[in-house]
Amino acid sequence: MPAHVQAVIAREKGAPVTLETVVIPDPGPGEAVVRVQACGVCHTDLHYREGGISDAFPFLLGHEAAGVVDAVGPGVTSVGPGDFVVLNWRAVCGECRSCRRGRPQYCFSTHNATQKMTLLDGTELAPALGIGAFAEKTLVAAGQCTKVDPAARPEAVGLLGCGVMAGFGAAMFTGEVGYGDSVAVFGCGGVGCAAVAGAVLAGATTVIAVDLDQRKLDLARAFGATDLVDASAADPVEAVRALTGGNGADVCIEAVGNPAVMEQAFYARDLAGTLVQVGVPTPEMRIDLPMIEFFGRGGRLKPSWYGDCLPSRDFPVLVELYLQGRLDLDRFVSETIALGDVESAFGRMQRGEVLRSVVLLGA
Repeated sequence: MPAHVQAVIAREKGAPVTLETVVIPDPGPGEAVVRVQACGVCHTDLHYREGGISDAFPFLLGHEAAGVVDAVGPGVTSVGPGDFVVLNWRAVCGECRSCRRGRPQYCFSTHNATQKMTLLDGTELAPALGIGAFAEKTLVAAGQCTKVDPAARPEAVGLLGCGVMAGFGAAMFTGEVGYGDSVAVFGCGGVGCAAVAGAVLAGATTVIAVDLDQRKLDLARAFGATDLVDASAADPVEAVRALTGGNGADVCIEAVGNPAVMEQAFYARDLAGTLVQVGVPTPEMRIDLPMIEFFGRGGRLKPSWYGDCLPSRDFPVLVELYLQGRLDLDRFVSETIALGDVESAFGRMQRGEVLRSVVLLGA
């Protein structure tokens, strides 16, 4: 029987979000209904509200979540009722050209639920990143549910569903940070701090945090940054070079989504170094680089999609590292809030007052 739940809706571009009743259908073939326990307030949700991703309003926001499977549809064997899961937006298809070539982390045809969640009047909703987890329950493709150890706190491990995984993977997987490398992370919000943590875990010996906000730099230090650069007081490129023997960093990670910051990260690399862009830009943004610099500096320029992660492989491992005390996911949780407080949390996020506000919906 369809469920009626409370959920956060973005009805039109730029308008404050509203708390409304949403109809969740029973799961069909390949689908699951998840009782959401926690969902992080991610900048991507704000992009949706502002129309920066698409104009398919109204949106059911929220995607960075953990919860318990409530019901599954026919043919679902990967998870069952009662399983504790982290939701992901890369439910690999197994059939596209990338999957067939053994690169499922780049799957070009990820699965979403076939049925639509709706408002009470039947208006179909577009769930953020195919998830829509600012809700007491949500309908997803079963492959979007990654079973993990239920001993973990949902408000912490749910963040693997987007921002933390994006930053962590940008260092570990996209940037391929290795033992003894030097790394510079430009932008130390939630994603940037996760990139710092990933670089440390990968064995980087020099991890440079770059930001305009001293509060964020202090947080990056807590996640293991060895050096801090206040970009409001110093030229970041020259500062990174000075901290790396005049050469530049082996890996530079742009975690802002800003052309000027990406240019700084480009020039702060060592020769043959890697630039990773994980910050999400808006459609009108452009980057202009002299072609001779692109060629002459060598190396790699790599956008990072979801940290190039494979949720079924990576989430359980990272949750185990968290439970062992080797990956401090709790530190990312600045506050827990109620479902009706998402709009005010967007403001705190924009002002740089939090790493993550997390909606807590109960056990």
